[in-house]
Amino acid sequence: MALNDNPSANQALELVRSMDRLRGRIRSETGMGAGPWSRSQLAALHRVVHGPPATTSDLAAAEYMRPQSMSQTLAGLEKHGLVARRPDPDDGRRVLIVATPRGRQESERWLEAREAWLTAAIDQTLTGEEREGLTALVKILERLADSDVPSVARRGAARGSDG
Repeated sequence: MALNDNPSANQALELVRSMDRLRGRIRSETGMGAGPWSRSQLAALHRVVHGPPATTSDLAAAEYMRPQSMSQTLAGLEKHGLVARRPDPDDGRRVLIVATPRGRQESERWLEAREAWLTAAIDQTLTGEEREGLTALVKILERLADSDVPSVARRGAARGSDG
């Protein structure tokens, strides 16, 4: 996608590129790519550890994934003893995903490594004014993530087979 005359489209492209680079750097600096867990697994584990009790469908919606994809993600975590399935005490038809003690420990270990590198990078790289700007940026990113803007079809998804 090339830069164009739409400033918002240019900002969106630059933001995606920057987030991808930062995410890659965090993975590299924390050894996340060398570990046994994928980014999706760690994100799901974090949500299970720090969020309210949730079903597979709840977790999928929160991570913007299909329920089938979340099921596969959770299967790996369950296989390694990081999460377990428990009946919902309020509704016996529902199954909740809960973190095991080992899952909590793994999640915390990963979070500490990620936050340690990012804290050091912020301390050593940003000025006080830039840190204030970063605080504002975090709020903006949260608003974007929580926005009610309807989904836009992925490129090519709406095209017919001729296209």
